[in-house]
Amino acid sequence: MSHRIVVVGGGAGGLELVTRLGRTLGKKGRAEVILVDSTLTHLWKPLLHEVAAGSLDASRNELNYLAQAKWSHFEFQLGTLHGIDRLSRTIHLAPVFDEQGAQLMPRRTISYDTLVLSIGSTTNDFNTPGVAEHCIFLDTPKQAERFRHQLLQRYLAAHARRAGNEEVSIAIVGAGATGVELAAELRHAADRLADYGLNSIAPESMRITLIDAGSRVLPGLSEKISASVHRELERMGVAVRTSVLIGEATADGLVTRSGEFIPADLKVWAAGIRAPELLGGMDGLETNRLNQLLVHRTLQTTLDENIFALGDCAACPLTEGSDKFVPPRAQAAHQQAELLAKSLALRIQGHPLLSYQYRDLGSLVSLSRFSAVGQLMGNLLGSINVSGWLARMFYVSLYRMHQASLYGPIRTLFLILAGRISRRASPRLKLH
Repeated sequence: MSHRIVVVGGGAGGLELVTRLGRTLGKKGRAEVILVDSTLTHLWKPLLHEVAAGSLDASRNELNYLAQAKWSHFEFQLGTLHGIDRLSRTIHLAPVFDEQGAQLMPRRTISYDTLVLSIGSTTNDFNTPGVAEHCIFLDTPKQAERFRHQLLQRYLAAHARRAGNEEVSIAIVGAGATGVELAAELRHAADRLADYGLNSIAPESMRITLIDAGSRVLPGLSEKISASVHRELERMGVAVRTSVLIGEATADGLVTRSGEFIPADLKVWAAGIRAPELLGGMDGLETNRLNQLLVHRTLQTTLDENIFALGDCAACPLTEGSDKFVPPRAQAAHQQAELLAKSLALRIQGHPLLSYQYRDLGSLVSLSRFSAVGQLMGNLLGSINVSGWLARMFYVSLYRMHQASLYGPIRTLFLILAGRISRRASPRLKLH
């Protein structure tokens, strides 16, 4: 029997990995490659702020796992990981139910020779009271669509009343890339909504407050870029509040630790990440306080050489023996998928595995149509700050590179052309 590789999680890293493995090992019959995910489609997670603002139609940018499996010679199984039996080398999938609660698929078991866990991360609410009940997270397309629907409904209701001079207040907790990009995208959406006649709420009457416990926005970038983005957000009309700790979320707003009340009709929590609770103590595998699986630099889990982890759910040392870990970023997941595709081929042949070395290529942050900023890292020129049109082009290229790794260059080119054509015939904002 051929070697069976099971990958759980079809995010950026997991999907790139099974695509590479399917095209190299699966196509030639050297391995059976199986992808397991709880949904039928993939959407690149850095695009979720655009989905939330309505700037991007998720349905037009999703990749269907079944179609990708056919094109790339792997198998897809719909399901949610429920448990692992390391002794028998099997994973257990929870039953699948439809929207009415009827069972579609029973509990299932899938055996593996090599298991790769790539189930990403979720937003960390730090157990802040009221956040789970009253705030929206942006971990999935469904959550982003939920926010978009709530925002659009408020605009449509105001338009029906035709009272004029109405307001909508939005509070975003977390001034990292997601929070900053969402704030800028919402400011752009406010202008677009007014262009389409929903002007009972004037663009300047969308009150956006960006809140962070740290001393500045975008703490992962240089102080110069952080200060520049802070000024640009305020120029757009975004109220930026730094060094503010949130103590509670309510239906009407947020309460700071100092007792101040920040009113908000819609509340988004984008402060920090953690791996899914499921991983904590998964059949004895070692995890850290964020539920991330501890792995060696080969990406093998510390207690089981047959189980690997990559992306946000893995805590991989930056260097051998280091107590610092690879940051949970899309570029790390991409690099790890690339390395594992080679390593697993070597493993089947009985050769030593490769060790992962994180390469920081820099960070880019989109400010919607207004601009983009970031730092590019290179061996020759070191760190370079970029902004404006050039940074925007680099930012867009990140998604094109992700598409190319999945579809190949020719199909990616056709997708770009199709996207340009559809924009000519569609609203610039999703209005339904």
